[in-house]
Amino acid sequence: MSEIQVLLADDHPVVRDGIRNLLDSAVGIKVVGEAQSGKEAYHLVETLAPDVLLLDVELPDWNGVELAKKLLDDHLKVKILVLSSYSDTVYISEMLAMGAHGYLIKDEVPKRIVEAVRGVAAGQQGWVSREVATKLGKIMQKQEHDHPLTTRETEVLQLVVEGATNAEIAYRLEISEKTVEKHLRNVYKKLDVRSRVEAAVTAVQTGLVED
Repeated sequence: MSEIQVLLADDHPVVRDGIRNLLDSAVGIKVVGEAQSGKEAYHLVETLAPDVLLLDVELPDWNGVELAKKLLDDHLKVKILVLSSYSDTVYISEMLAMGAHGYLIKDEVPKRIVEAVRGVAAGQQGWVSREVATKLGKIMQKQEHDHPLTTRETEVLQLVVEGATNAEIAYRLEISEKTVEKHLRNVYKKLDVRSRVEAAVTAVQTGLVED
């Protein structure tokens, strides 16, 4: 079985030394390069084609998010594992949206970092520190709160926006008018509105349905 080739991208030499020693002492893992800036990391990914990029999000010139986007846009295939001091929710969500396979905080136990590198190299997703997992949970809760309507409520609201009457909505969705009224009451309550017009305007303004 070939060794997992890892590229380190961190602007702190002491941190890079520590991670290199940790990974080089692990069976089946080899650090093939080190970068201290985003642009340097990009060029090393191009030339070395590592299996895993162990990436800090705070780098000179391009930060981790910018680097990940550039790699994605240019179709440079490398699995990204973030190892950062920052657990900012914006960084977390943006890095994962850019295809990062995991997001660890630097105070993670060494064994966990080694396991994550192996897992990410094997294509596994979701290697995150407990603190990151907690914040991801809060992000998901916020997203659910921002889009509170059920699928059926959204369908009803879409037809309201299109100008359909309750009878027309009932016919098109094959449900009773009483069920339509029930869904509308729920929509009004969730959107904090009092009328069909308010619900329609709010739905369009917030992107809940198409105009």
